[in-house]
Amino acid sequence: MNQSNMSAYKTISNADDFGRVAVLMGGLSAEREISLQSGQAVLQGLQRKGVDAHAVDVDENILQTLEQFSPDRAFIVLHGRGGEDGVMQAALECMHIPYTGSGVLGSALGMDKLRCKQLWLGAGLPTPDYQLLDQDCDFTTVAEQLGLPLIVKPVHEGSSIGMSKVDDAAALEPAWANAAQYDSEIIAERWVQGDEYTVAILQQQALPIIRLETPHQFYDYDAKYVSDTTVYHCPCGLDSAAEQALQALALKTFQAVGASGWGRVDLMLDEQGEPWLIEVNTVPGMTDHSLVPMAARTAGIGFDDLVWRILETSGDKIHG
Repeated sequence: MNQSNMSAYKTISNADDFGRVAVLMGGLSAEREISLQSGQAVLQGLQRKGVDAHAVDVDENILQTLEQFSPDRAFIVLHGRGGEDGVMQAALECMHIPYTGSGVLGSALGMDKLRCKQLWLGAGLPTPDYQLLDQDCDFTTVAEQLGLPLIVKPVHEGSSIGMSKVDDAAALEPAWANAAQYDSEIIAERWVQGDEYTVAILQQQALPIIRLETPHQFYDYDAKYVSDTTVYHCPCGLDSAAEQALQALALKTFQAVGASGWGRVDLMLDEQGEPWLIEVNTVPGMTDHSLVPMAARTAGIGFDDLVWRILETSGDKIHG
């Protein structure tokens, strides 16, 4: 594992020191059902470790719920908008409730694929070329400029929701229309042919890399949460030097967007072996199909210890 010098989390050895913990799950985004699954897994893991953890299904009345419950800290397991984008983080800061993971800025940038890519490009980090799509753009020209195939993405969705691969120019506008059901901002991104990898981050350490293999066109929602045909390679098959280089890139990428605590960086290696950054996840899935628990297991960290260490990130840290 790569160790960053930015780790500043207090080790907690007594479950009572966490106090009463609200495990925030559910929410109102398109990823609600996955969040509920992740949240239940986290809740049970914390309870097995003796933590006084309680499930809180987030709805429109969450501020009143938190005021009445008065937790000592919050474990955020909300995927998507309203939970992973800085909104919940800002609310918890206003209520002076410590919380897990990234702060307001890191969460907002991590959830915004467009601004994230703009920041990476400004920092000289490798990410595929893209263009912003709208109903007035010339889809044929976009396809010519970026080249085919392309992948079309809603800017503010996770779990590959609304994403589709485009193999010919005529399919670009329908792909935009599909994505526009989920978001007002849509990007088309140059397709990278190669292997997909993900790097889990825990307390500023990069865990062992996972290589993803799916018969689907890409690692879509079904491949993530439903299909049994997805293959996860961990160890990933890269030699030690190559894996360490990707871990270092992932940490640099994670920190560049202001993310902290825990999360995941997704990237591709093209057929020439060059890396291309795809996205940052600041509240990754914690289900039985999820990648962070898988990487942690390879590093010798069981699920219950993993959620404990994530909960530690709600401690001595200034959120940005």
